[in-house]
Amino acid sequence: MLLFSAVLVVVLIGIGAVGYGADWWGGSSPRTSTWVGAPSGVPGTPSGGAAAASGARLDGQGRRLFTVLGAGDVLVHPAVSEQARRDATRTGRPGSFDFLPMFGSVAPAITGADLAICHLEIPLAPAAGPFLGYPQFSAPPQLADGLRRAGFDACSTASNHTLDQGAQGVKRTLDALDAAGLGHSGSARDAREAGTPRIYQAAGVGVGHLSYSLNFNGLQRPAGKLWMANLIEPDKILAAAAGLRAAGAEIVVLSLHWGTEYQHLPDADQLRWVQQLIDSPDIDLVLGHHAHVVQPFEQFGEKWVVYGMGNQLARHSEPVNDNREGVMAKITFTEIAPEKWKISEAAAIPIWTDLAPDIRLVDLAAALADPTLPAANREVYRGAYGRITGYLTARGADQDGLKVLSRTG
Repeated sequence: MLLFSAVLVVVLIGIGAVGYGADWWGGSSPRTSTWVGAPSGVPGTPSGGAAAASGARLDGQGRRLFTVLGAGDVLVHPAVSEQARRDATRTGRPGSFDFLPMFGSVAPAITGADLAICHLEIPLAPAAGPFLGYPQFSAPPQLADGLRRAGFDACSTASNHTLDQGAQGVKRTLDALDAAGLGHSGSARDAREAGTPRIYQAAGVGVGHLSYSLNFNGLQRPAGKLWMANLIEPDKILAAAAGLRAAGAEIVVLSLHWGTEYQHLPDADQLRWVQQLIDSPDIDLVLGHHAHVVQPFEQFGEKWVVYGMGNQLARHSEPVNDNREGVMAKITFTEIAPEKWKISEAAAIPIWTDLAPDIRLVDLAAALADPTLPAANREVYRGAYGRITGYLTARGADQDGLKVLSRTG
């Protein structure tokens, strides 16, 4: 099980939107946050966006509000890397990679949350490559900077591809995330790091984050180094969540890489595991990914489980509607007693991946609200929005109050 110990608090300074105006990326000033649990000398998690910087938001009863945003798989196929290379040339950095333009439409939603968590499914390569796709990925290290500038604060890193490039791949990935100012949970460079709690202080709220995967595609963690990447084992997850709570986490978010690929409904393992985990008083929210398609949201008492958010950024060799659709989960917590929080709203932000003329993520509700949207795009986006809504509500989430961000047109 993970061990937790007292550690230094590292105060972080937001990077902001490097190279882009504040109006473009949706925030007038960077959020600041503190990574409780960063090993000495390792930078923690800055954030971008105005809400937290301007002070706590309150509901009508004067209670504090806090939002967590979760996103699906960041899976960098070769076509995504090539798009980033073209975009770097356009932004004056030929020979490099710029992943930020692909996030342009969805960046305001990301930066609008108090804490935004991505899922980095793949390891990062050395600066000179090689950059590889399926079956053993290795993505340009500039991806970390792109995720940070898009507004993400942290990434879950436990996935079936975590070990694709071995121990050096794990180290390179976490080094790059640190350099970009992104927090991370799910893999580790040494036992000490694995035993350090990942608690983020954002808008004055301590949020613990855990990340686990159902497998590693047949690859094995080195003997004596099981701490290198987290495997779904409910007893260990429950112990780790209790450790986070004991270390001061007011909210605990659990990221799970699980499910059956290309299946919209949760499988037997998901349903079995979630019953064991969501009943814990130490786990408040489950964010799922791996299936590369959108899966339902489901309410359990006052808690929510997001079974699968589909792809956040990907370009499969055979693109179809399923792998071009995704969702971002925006979960609002309300403080009901000092440092005691409950979920007061679950919202879904449907997204779509345009492939031509460039790979671009699309916030469907925002796009459909634009009266100047071309008719051909409107038809495609309406279809995607309707399908995603159906997947999200397949287990009754619409009856439990799930808010799917509305569209017009």
